[in-house]
Amino acid sequence: MGKYDPSVHHRHSIRLKGYDYSQTGLYFVTMNTQYRLHLFGQIREGLMVLSPAGEMVRNEWMVLPGRFECVFLHEFIVMPDHFHGIVEIRAPVGAALVAAQLNREGGERAGTRPARTLGDMMGAFKSLTTHKYIQGVREAGWPPFHKRLWQRNYYEHIIRSEKAYHNIAAYIRNNPARWQEK
Repeated sequence: MGKYDPSVHHRHSIRLKGYDYSQTGLYFVTMNTQYRLHLFGQIREGLMVLSPAGEMVRNEWMVLPGRFECVFLHEFIVMPDHFHGIVEIRAPVGAALVAAQLNREGGERAGTRPARTLGDMMGAFKSLTTHKYIQGVREAGWPPFHKRLWQRNYYEHIIRSEKAYHNIAAYIRNNPARWQEK
């Protein structure tokens, strides 16, 4: 590979330009394993059967609200080579009061943190699961991966209506049954 040339070697963001991914709302996220390796289990008779690595991914997803107080989890599924989930970002308790105080004072108050973004949350999830997966490779003989557990980015979709929410939730629930259609 030649020398880096920003006019040729550039990464385009797949995020919605100008959108604030820390604002309250519902988001559908999908993350794929690098090279689409089947590391998290298998589909049997239309049902997802998690491997120990898949159970670890599920468990790390379930503790996200403990790491990020503004997160509420909806429908999700760990698949053999990817993960789907619906995340809701809610306004933290007292957020309006803090925002009003910040505006009045004209800056960030000591002890306050900027709002966490969807990217912060997904980055933490991917980092934590990668770390635990590496431990599983070393200590429990899980299948190794090459360089990365997850693909570099993740897909997200802003859910803007109740109908879209129900369609996406059904898609997630029915994902194992459709696996054979791939």
